[in-house]
Amino acid sequence: MNAERPVCKHRWLILPPIAIGIGILVWMAQGREPPARTEQGETARPVRVIEAPAVELAPSAEGYGPVRPARVWKAVAQVSGRIIEIHPRLRDGEILAAGTELIRIDPIDYELALAQAQAELAELEVQEQNALASLEIEERNRDLAHQELERLRKLGTKGTVSDSDVDQAERAALTSNSAVQNLRNTLTLIPTQRRVLESQATRAQRDLERTQIVAPFDLRIANLAVEADQYVGVGQTLFEGDSVDRVEMDIQVPLSALRRLFLDLPAEGLTPDWASDQAPDLRQAASRVVDPTQFNALLPKLAGLDPLVRLDLGNAVAEWQAEFVRMDDQVDPQTRTMGVVVAVDRPYDQIIPGQRPPLSKGMFVQVVLRGRSRGPRVLVPRGAVRDGAVFVVDDEQRLRRRPVEVLFDQDGNSVIASGLEPGERVVLSDLVPAVDGMLLDPRPDLELAEQLQALGVAP
Repeated sequence: MNAERPVCKHRWLILPPIAIGIGILVWMAQGREPPARTEQGETARPVRVIEAPAVELAPSAEGYGPVRPARVWKAVAQVSGRIIEIHPRLRDGEILAAGTELIRIDPIDYELALAQAQAELAELEVQEQNALASLEIEERNRDLAHQELERLRKLGTKGTVSDSDVDQAERAALTSNSAVQNLRNTLTLIPTQRRVLESQATRAQRDLERTQIVAPFDLRIANLAVEADQYVGVGQTLFEGDSVDRVEMDIQVPLSALRRLFLDLPAEGLTPDWASDQAPDLRQAASRVVDPTQFNALLPKLAGLDPLVRLDLGNAVAEWQAEFVRMDDQVDPQTRTMGVVVAVDRPYDQIIPGQRPPLSKGMFVQVVLRGRSRGPRVLVPRGAVRDGAVFVVDDEQRLRRRPVEVLFDQDGNSVIASGLEPGERVVLSDLVPAVDGMLLDPRPDLELAEQLQALGVAP
């Protein structure tokens, strides 16, 4: 009983400190002002923007392919024989001028054949002269025989000569007629025999000329397959000659890239009127019928194709102005590319030592097909187009989604056909999330704007 009293007494001792603490907290709370309330405002998102420029952009397409000579001449032996002479510079890679004698085949057999044909022609001329002289004699003999026959027949009617004498005279007249006819037949066959011998002489002369192989144009020797003193047969390939005045490149261009070169062109009426100076408006001949034979000739003028050949030299790029030649005859079913052939004239005249080498066979080059600009077009970076729309900043600095129609893409940019006006501010930054109507802080990208303007065609 006495032990429990001190415990209860000690429990009341903790109350005064608690009371003192509560009093201090109340005093501190009464001496401070309550926290000020602030209204929650809308934060503007900083974004990179560009004013959509209207640019005179020339559509282009590019492809790659090897260089090849425009003409390749195969020297094929048209006569057989031993090679008795060969040009000292007839070696692979050498360039020889037109008219240069390159190879000579032994002509003895063909000279003999020509001499024989000429001799037979001369003999035939003598035979013809002899036949003409003999015919004159036989005709006179025939006339005398007929006169003698008539005289004997008159005498036979008077009984002066016998019938056997008359028969003998008639037999002589018939023999004379036969001789005359034989000579006439001989003379009739002589023109045919002359033509046969003349054809033999002409053939021998042609074979004799074929023993000399002459360069038909300025060419570069390739694939030499013969040497001096070697026997060659008819039809044997001796070497090849590549033309040096013109080279071609057969490049493969994606169909999607070719498409942009012909956008906005009329679908009807590909006739010479398209390219004439009298028809500056290409739509004037829209009702004409397409002429397939003129297609390749009119295509570069219609689309304004201007090919440029580029060769990567490591630390530099060499360029040549080229000419559109034709489209290839088929589409590659695997790569979906179309062959386009372009050409460069006189590549050896355009050599710049150390900067531009000659376009040689086998070089792998890039060809850029540049088309004609069809007027100013709104141009934006391709990344600004998202799911068929672009984000623009309106006059209240708010985000708006604008559906657009893309005409074509080129070099990382998109040409807008409709849905966007020049000068509108296009958002380039990625907004996550992109909420229509959100407040923006637009910041123009002036460097990119200058780059887009620089893509325009020079006036």
